[in-house]
Amino acid sequence: VQLQASGGGSVQAGESLRLSCSVSGASLDNYAVGWFRQAPGKEREKVACIGNSVAIYDGRIWHAEPVKGRFTISTDSAKNMVYLQMNSLKPEDSGVYYCAADYLALGCDNNMDSWGKGTQVTVSS
Repeated sequence: VQLQASGGGSVQAGESLRLSCSVSGASLDNYAVGWFRQAPGKEREKVACIGNSVAIYDGRIWHAEPVKGRFTISTDSAKNMVYLQMNSLKPEDSGVYYCAADYLALGCDNNMDSWGKGTQVTVSS
């Protein structure tokens, strides 16, 4: 499966961005998909995740504590797209954002099967 992230940019604190991730080569339904970010000098961290839709279980949709209430991950299976709506952006949200997918996984981690190239998000105060 191939992934391509887009939608990054430079914004002011408090503004919004929507990141998109195009998934090709397989049905999105069979994959856990997630968004990760990496700021300069910091380790890559998980931001949000949706587990594969084949299984039914609690906690399928997950957001990191620092972004809860501000960011929302979603998918469009018909379009094979993954989105990350980011509202009330803060300077600490700056970094390169990556989308990733893992076949039949229930969650997301740094060992996902497939990764897209990142998209830069810069939030100025």
